[in-house]
Amino acid sequence: MANHDRNLSDLFHALSDPTRRAMLSRLAVRPATVKELADPTGFRLPTVMKHLSVLEEAGLVRTSKEGRVRSCAIVPEALAPVRAWLDEQRAIWEARLDRLDDYVMTLLKEQSE
Repeated sequence: MANHDRNLSDLFHALSDPTRRAMLSRLAVRPATVKELADPTGFRLPTVMKHLSVLEEAGLVRTSKEGRVRSCAIVPEALAPVRAWLDEQRAIWEARLDRLDDYVMTLLKEQSE
């Protein structure tokens, strides 16, 4: 996966805000209305709608409207690119640390001889 992947950038941007992460945590329990998501934030509805728009554009949330009530649900599979990128980074850093450990052990061995 390319480091400049637009979808990945959108996902990290959406996840960068604590309010949006709190909304996702809430939606991970069960779907909720916009009002239910807005209540704990103390924000006005237009602000909450902007946050939801960012989450929706990143593909993390799906909204639907029935009458006057807008409901939101999390799209958990949308996090797959983030997980893949993090797994790739973990593998890179673990390999680097393993090489560093090997080097240090070689130096220690040479020093003790």
